[in-house]
Amino acid sequence: MAKPFTFDLIARDGRARAGVFHTPHGEVHTPIFAPVGTQATVKSLTPAHLHEIQANLILANTYHLYLRPGDALVAEMGGLHSFMNWPGPILTDSGGFQVFSLAGIRDIDDDGVTFKSHIDGSTHRFTPERAIAIQENLGADIIMAFDECAEPHERAYNEGAMARTHAWAERCQGAKTRSDQALFGIVQGGIFPDLRAQSAEFIAALDFPGNAIGGLSVGETKQEMHAILEVVDGILPENKPRYLMGVGTPDDLVNGVMRGVDIFDCVLPTRLARHKAAFSGRERINIGKAKYAKDPNPLVEDCSCYTCQNFSRAYLRHLISVKEMLGSTLLSIHNLHTLIHLAREMRQAILEGRFDQFAKVYFQHPISNI
Repeated sequence: MAKPFTFDLIARDGRARAGVFHTPHGEVHTPIFAPVGTQATVKSLTPAHLHEIQANLILANTYHLYLRPGDALVAEMGGLHSFMNWPGPILTDSGGFQVFSLAGIRDIDDDGVTFKSHIDGSTHRFTPERAIAIQENLGADIIMAFDECAEPHERAYNEGAMARTHAWAERCQGAKTRSDQALFGIVQGGIFPDLRAQSAEFIAALDFPGNAIGGLSVGETKQEMHAILEVVDGILPENKPRYLMGVGTPDDLVNGVMRGVDIFDCVLPTRLARHKAAFSGRERINIGKAKYAKDPNPLVEDCSCYTCQNFSRAYLRHLISVKEMLGSTLLSIHNLHTLIHLAREMRQAILEGRFDQFAKVYFQHPISNI
């Protein structure tokens, strides 16, 4: 058995990569899309559903679990794997993004961040050391360095946020005590190629077992995101997995893999499901539309997911119309299946040396809302 937290780069096709990241709770085959279980649950789905759609890596969030039920309680219950009954690999975000996007009034200094809970307004403080301690209580296989996610277009602020992110990455390394967790560093720098290059070089030099690209999908254009991915692809070490944080439309996955990304996560698939929407290739179906009221066809004709194999568009529209919870569950199953299997299809195309053709065929299909 391979040593935990080693990454085997099996194949390359252009910039696209296929690999295996080894963890104590199993192998992560890349490229991969990871469902987000923010509060130790992927919304509306059970672990059995996740096994059915062949999910492998699951995310949970430090900020939310720190506030409720508390990381000490999760540790007392045996850590996240036991608490949420998930036997496979788990990744926890450090809470940095949530502190900067969800929290109330906050005070940032070079030591850390004081913030008010979005739940009750109570005051809390995160430092790099505290973020690591919380994640060690949670017990995920992959944990993230505490970073500062800044508005992408403000250069002066991004310079300061990047400097703090770098200093905090070093402090996170120094604070980490558990050998059964892999700490990933995070590249920041907004939309500025020179800052991103500087950040990628600094984070790469710290020799983390994996590296993340943060601060994207937060207001920049797709073209700006792609340009940044191309910058960091040429700098981050090839023998470490690259994780693009919080990005997860089908187009994002294909564009990311084209630019050397290995791991993706996003709340979008389940969020869309709660708002009546489903992926169909590059299209989105709004199943709440009246035209589907008597439609006997599956949600997506050639989809092999449980939802499409068993239920009609008419039934799904009915569930949505009467606000039955099952509607969100069935749409979430389909949306997550779509992204997980898209990543698997890309992996196979890379292994067979046909990824470029796969991407060309994929992007030939137009985008529309139906």
